Amino acid sequence: MQISVTFKNLDPSDHLKSYVQNKLDKLDKLLDNPAEANVVLSVEKIRHIAEIKIIGDRLNINCREKTNDMYSSIDMAVDKLEKQIKKNKWCSRIIN
Repeated sequence: MQISVTFKNLDPSDHLKSYVQNKLDKLDKLLDNPAEANVVLSVEKIRHIAEIKIIGDRLNINCREKTNDMYSSIDMAVDKLEKQIKKNKWCSRIIN
């Protein structure tokens, strides 16, 4: 999976970037075809926001999570993505 990480109102951190990459690599196993992930990590006042967009062959999934901690925002967003990917795969099996 090709992953691009963007930081808004936040100092770029290699640790955060590698954390996101490790989390999204686990999702790569669920995908049938190669996909591209765009991640935006931002801070607004005390809210830490993680936005993740995955674009693939027949796949376009977005999610956004806000918490007081960036790591928990990333974890919650990845959990949401995992559920959406599984739901999408299940629906596509029914249609086919």
